Amino acid sequence: MRVAVVTSDARVYYTVTKVLKEYGIPFLSLKVGEKIPFDVEVVLTAEKDLPRVKFPVKIPVQDETFIDELLVRLEGREGFKKVYIAIDPGERPGLSVVADNRVIEVYHLRSPKDVDIIVELLEKYPRARIKIGHGARRQRMLMLKSLADLLGYDYPITVVNEDKTTPKVGGLEPSGVSDIVAAINIGLRDGQERRIGDLLEVKEPTKREIEDIKRRSREISGTITISSRLAREVALGNITLDEAIKKQGRRSK
Repeated sequence: MRVAVVTSDARVYYTVTKVLKEYGIPFLSLKVGEKIPFDVEVVLTAEKDLPRVKFPVKIPVQDETFIDELLVRLEGREGFKKVYIAIDPGERPGLSVVADNRVIEVYHLRSPKDVDIIVELLEKYPRARIKIGHGARRQRMLMLKSLADLLGYDYPITVVNEDKTTPKVGGLEPSGVSDIVAAINIGLRDGQERRIGDLLEVKEPTKREIEDIKRRSREISGTITISSRLAREVALGNITLDEAIKKQGRRSK
């Protein structure tokens, strides 16, 4: 048995055993404090039982999503031949981890500057490479600048043509779902590898781009139209649109 369920929480035990049976993963059930056999590799337990379970590899269980980490542990991160951290750039970027054409993890980021999770995933999957969609230019630039500050301007990133990666559901585009699905599709596509520094050659925004960003600021805030100078900073990827709206709001008071 490579997996042991060790918990005093009846709800956690029910959740774990139900999912393990669905996936056909054999397991051993033990009480907290019982000796764990030498051939067990991973222990599943409740958050409250963690301090009392003496074992080097423990996965705390809150809900059924524990299975993703368990499968990674059992298969071994080093066992994956190709791992990609794929990004669908936008105001709230979609993010996926695709390993050997299989989706391992997905996230919906708070903003283009929310890149700490990407660095954490690179530590979690040491052989992973980053892919990013070619669309949403200003948000993509902002994200690349944030990544460059952490990873360096020479860090390689694969740029992927993201045409037709974003699905429509019933004629609508629910942003959270569509962003994540687009990130998954980007992770499954080939692209061209470039240095982050090479991708940050930003052209001066056109008057039309400036006006589009100002219009967008009115749509988001309802009352505030940011200045052309702030719109230019947004277009160049130096600040987010939300940051520009807040700055404009402070100036208007």
